[in-house]
Amino acid sequence: MKRFLRRALLAILGLWLIVTAASLGYNALTGGTAAPPPGLKFVEAGDVNTRYDTWGTTGTPVVLVHGAAESVDTWSRLVPVLATNHRVYAYDITGYGYSERRAPYTIEHLASQLLGFLDAMHLGGPGQPRPILVGHSLGAGVVAEATLEAPTRVGGIMFLDGDGLPLPGGGPGLRRVIVPPYRTTLLRLVLGSDSLIRKIYNSACAPDCPAPDVDQWTRPFRQPGAEKAVWQMTAHGIPAVSADRLAHLRDLPIPKSVVFGALDTDGGNPTETATRIGAPAPTLIPHANHLTLISSPTQVATAINALH
Repeated sequence: MKRFLRRALLAILGLWLIVTAASLGYNALTGGTAAPPPGLKFVEAGDVNTRYDTWGTTGTPVVLVHGAAESVDTWSRLVPVLATNHRVYAYDITGYGYSERRAPYTIEHLASQLLGFLDAMHLGGPGQPRPILVGHSLGAGVVAEATLEAPTRVGGIMFLDGDGLPLPGGGPGLRRVIVPPYRTTLLRLVLGSDSLIRKIYNSACAPDCPAPDVDQWTRPFRQPGAEKAVWQMTAHGIPAVSADRLAHLRDLPIPKSVVFGALDTDGGNPTETATRIGAPAPTLIPHANHLTLISSPTQVATAINALH
């Protein structure tokens, strides 16, 4: 028995050495970064050098706050429709897109960046227009926390395909299970597989969504510091707001809206979300899934136009 155990241990050790060597070799061969697209605009928002863009010239300002693994570019189908009636602003949350990666990746820090972005865009201050804040998925929690911290600066809020609540999974336990160098290898294998990215996108979008621009989704994760940021965010879990704190939104005298794809099972329960934050009954977009900002820009814009 001792001889068997010794051989088994040696076999496991040998396999571990092979896997580790392969992981290190793969990481060494795939360690390059990608240049950001040309012509990006940046502004200091809180303590984060923040990538942003604007559209439209008149109307109530709308600030778009994207979700996990998204960026300003994820709104590209919605903003042309929305900008016909609004001055539209969007920015990259720190940790995603092309904004500076700056920890901690907590809901408080992300809300601070949003409020700093309002400062930089001259929104919500004394004598300035109060914007509608639209948060998609993770962005719903960012919008909620910023609104609770500075309610007089906000003209209305929309939770789009998100409930703002914590998600199970992630956190320190996951980070302890997937350790270097394997987590770097895993991330790069995922990002390097166009077919897997398309599969993830198609599972989250409606059946009639346009084909994804894979580079648009993956290039931000090849920016300097992006991989480190991914695992720092994983250590905390998806930034979110507790149910008790979200319930304080009910007391705020501002318009609120909840909009979900009718097929969405990732963003939470829309009816419970609307009740929790004191919004009217949710708007459910038929045949849409978790990426309504891509699949259903006209319906989402109509819901934003109605938020008053």
